Amino acid sequence: MRYILVKIVQIIAFAGFYLWELIKANLVLAYDILTPTHHMKPGIVEIPLDIKSDYEIMTLVNLITMTPGSLSLDVSKDKKRLYVHVLYLEDADAYREEVKSGLERRVKEVWS
Repeated sequence: MRYILVKIVQIIAFAGFYLWELIKANLVLAYDILTPTHHMKPGIVEIPLDIKSDYEIMTLVNLITMTPGSLSLDVSKDKKRLYVHVLYLEDADAYREEVKSGLERRVKEVWS
């Protein structure tokens, strides 16, 4: 019973986290569309994956793609790297860390 309650709390926390990420991404994109100058700095980032299962990878890939301003391009054949196209890439290392400590960590928690 305790395990089920912990999972429910993790799923609710994950949903709240992802909703906030969606709101932020939409605001950045809307700001860029509504202002006369474009602030886009597109780039492709390679993200090393700690998650292993197909379900975890599929969840992460879909969540990244559903977030405005980012698009999952490919997963390496050995499933150790994910390639993401980002519209607003200031710092590849910072984006990589944001995905690893944010989405990937939470996906791993929910699926474990």
